[in-house]
Amino acid sequence: MELLFLALLVLIMATALGSGYPVAFALPGAAIISIGLAAGSGYIFAGSTDAFFHSGGPSQWLSAGVTNLRGVYWEVERDTLIAIPLFIFMGIMLQRSKIAEDLLVTMAQLFGPVPGGLGISVVFVGALLAATTGIVGATVVAMGLISLPAMLRNNYSPSLATGTIAASGTLGQIIPPSIVLIILADQLASATDQASTMRKALYKEATGELSMPSVFDVASTSAGEMFLGAFVPGILLVLLYMAYILVFALIRPSAAPAVKYEGKFDLSFWRKVLLTLVPPLALIFLVLGSIITGIATVNQAGAIGAAGALVMAGYRLTEGSRTSYYPAILALVSMALIGYALSNFDMNIKAMSTSRDALGIQIGLVATLMLVISLVWSGIRVLRIEHTLQGVMLETAKTTSLVFIILLGAAMLTAAFRAFGGEELVRDFLNSLPGGFWSQFIIVMAVIFVLGFFLDFIEIAVVVVPIVSPILLADPGANITAVWLGVMIGLNIQTSFLTPPFGFALFYLRGVAPAVVKTVQMYKGVIAFISLQLLALAIVGVTPQLVNYLPNRVSFLSETAPPPRNPKLQYCLEKFTGVELEGNGATLSAIKAAQGLDLGALPKSIAKDLADGFAGAETAINALQTAFAAEAEVDAAAPDYRPQLASVRNIQKQIREAESAVKDISRQLGRGRGDDHEAGRPELEARIAEYEAEIERLKAEIPASWADAYKTFAVLTKAEDKARLTYRRQADNSWESAETVLAMLDATPAMGALGDKLRGLRADVETGDPAISEGLVNDLTREFREVAGSDDVESALSKVRRELKSSSTDIDKALAEYDKAIAAYDAQMVWRAAAETDLRAGLVAFLDGIRDTLGARSQRDLSRKQALYLAACTAGHQDLSLHF
Repeated sequence: MELLFLALLVLIMATALGSGYPVAFALPGAAIISIGLAAGSGYIFAGSTDAFFHSGGPSQWLSAGVTNLRGVYWEVERDTLIAIPLFIFMGIMLQRSKIAEDLLVTMAQLFGPVPGGLGISVVFVGALLAATTGIVGATVVAMGLISLPAMLRNNYSPSLATGTIAASGTLGQIIPPSIVLIILADQLASATDQASTMRKALYKEATGELSMPSVFDVASTSAGEMFLGAFVPGILLVLLYMAYILVFALIRPSAAPAVKYEGKFDLSFWRKVLLTLVPPLALIFLVLGSIITGIATVNQAGAIGAAGALVMAGYRLTEGSRTSYYPAILALVSMALIGYALSNFDMNIKAMSTSRDALGIQIGLVATLMLVISLVWSGIRVLRIEHTLQGVMLETAKTTSLVFIILLGAAMLTAAFRAFGGEELVRDFLNSLPGGFWSQFIIVMAVIFVLGFFLDFIEIAVVVVPIVSPILLADPGANITAVWLGVMIGLNIQTSFLTPPFGFALFYLRGVAPAVVKTVQMYKGVIAFISLQLLALAIVGVTPQLVNYLPNRVSFLSETAPPPRNPKLQYCLEKFTGVELEGNGATLSAIKAAQGLDLGALPKSIAKDLADGFAGAETAINALQTAFAAEAEVDAAAPDYRPQLASVRNIQKQIREAESAVKDISRQLGRGRGDDHEAGRPELEARIAEYEAEIERLKAEIPASWADAYKTFAVLTKAEDKARLTYRRQADNSWESAETVLAMLDATPAMGALGDKLRGLRADVETGDPAISEGLVNDLTREFREVAGSDDVESALSKVRRELKSSSTDIDKALAEYDKAIAAYDAQMVWRAAAETDLRAGLVAFLDGIRDTLGARSQRDLSRKQALYLAACTAGHQDLSLHF
């Protein structure tokens, strides 16, 4: 029966949306009505309100919906959505301040003489507006009012002109900053948690292990990563649009003619181009650049964009006035002063201790005050001129409220969908498809594409994504990243603005297009651009590096980069080491030189550890080569083994499901009471027999050769794992043993400085008050504890302290231990002096030689060369199915 109410849920939602009922009420309304009907029907026909739910009951799922509502609005961790009103404000402010109009007119004059130049200028301006405003409706309307008449007047094909404008207006959905990317990041952050749980359960079922190695886990994403991941695909889409228009113009020059600029390309023209183009580009640089460089979070970048838009509107709306640019100039000067202060002074006000620090703080305060004045000045201007600020704030509030209410309603709908088993139904359907992940992915993309004909992008993002994305992310065979999935969905959702009958960009353009342009011409015009969007989708689909590389690069080069020992980096870090060892003999030379060092000056235990470390470096290189050879054997055997593994795992999954069904029915038999139960017992027992027969049939389907094939392949994978583990241990030991001795030599001056204190302690131990002497010895012990390699001295002093602290103080024993401390100290100073002369240079050369290879895991941070290699290496999707 739960399937009936699931269908009812979908039907109510579809009917409400199709009838034009507000989305914000259609989504939660469908959820509440369907849950209420299921509860009432269960109470009337089955005597329980929980009867027709897949699990739980109405109170549980309604409260789950409320919890989801609170999660969207109240959870401090989910601060990604704060960026939405900031970017909306920035977009609307730039649109109201006529920046878009200036760009369109100027770029049309610049690109006009090129074949298809007006169309190319529209795409170019659409990309700029996408990176500054991201508001589709405003962009399409502005270009429809300004560029469309000019294109038609110059004999452009109406289909090409309208298609270009509509498609260019939708670039704001994929070129950051984008509202849809922020929403997708928020939805995928929750989906990755579910996918991680699903993958851990799959690993436990497949291997029997209770815990899954972290290297196999699903990584989450953020709005910042989504922005970075969408940047290259967005540029790719712009280039495809431009290339299509150029080729179209060359093939059919009469449909997209070049338009000669009637004026002159003189100094005045180029000054106009600069004043029109530089401010939006500067704003793009500030917003996206601050995110890419890690200077600001997405929320902070949104605030930067909103402030920049306010300043730009301040001078644009007062154009022609002598003081138009004063607030903008003041803002630029203040930012220059802030940059100067940050780069030349310590700006931590709590740590201020010198007059220079105070000067830096004063410069920062003055610059901040100047920036505030420029913002207030610009705000007053924008408020006074046609009440622009009031209108922008009102539109921002309306749009933001719409987005958030839809998000809240979608949370209720998702809870209801899960209440009736919809999530499991979708998962079972996708998992049953032949072809594995890619067949599932193509089906999901096709469904999203079709939904784009009827639903808005927000509705698709908040309804479909939470249901399907955990299933796709959990697949270990594809092992896709959340940011790649988000960008793929974003590219797909973008088509919803162009696909009839409800393509919103077409509606916006139809509202401002002249009557001479027929609707059917607009539909024909967007077909080519929809095809280009699907082509971009295919290119990004087969080349995930286009999405993953930039987020990885920024992450690995940032101050918060993962350490080299991060388990997820080991595979690529070892590949990097292998490449370095092949192309550079410095590591091998350093090892050979180190093995020739005379370690006679060192104590025997330290010399042995150091010699083992030098030998271990050579062992590590051999182990790495063994690991690469073992990996090649695994790769060679995988094509034959993988299909058999997938088949057997599928059979085993069906067996587990049948066994679970037997347990559930057996539980019903054990709990039941009364005549009605006894009457139904034969039917339940018959079902158990059917399931048991099914289990035996499934077990018989497992090939007889499976056990041997599994063992044979396990030998190969264990050999690779063993070789990699040997490499890591020996490489770490080779670095740490040498680093430890060098740290001891670096600590020799500190050791020498404690000599007088140590020798002066005899009198206190011999004649002083034991309690006071014990405190002095304890203090000196702590100082020696800070000196690398002074363990024997510290140990002897600890024994002195214990003798003094004892209830039966024995001064003679304390002095005997003290003499041992003196002897240990003198021996330390002798071998340290000899090692400083004989070994320091050799140890430094050894560590420098292996730093970026065998010693890479032991470093605090990745080098730039390592970070760039790892960014490229981890940008692909590694198949993990052989481990499951």
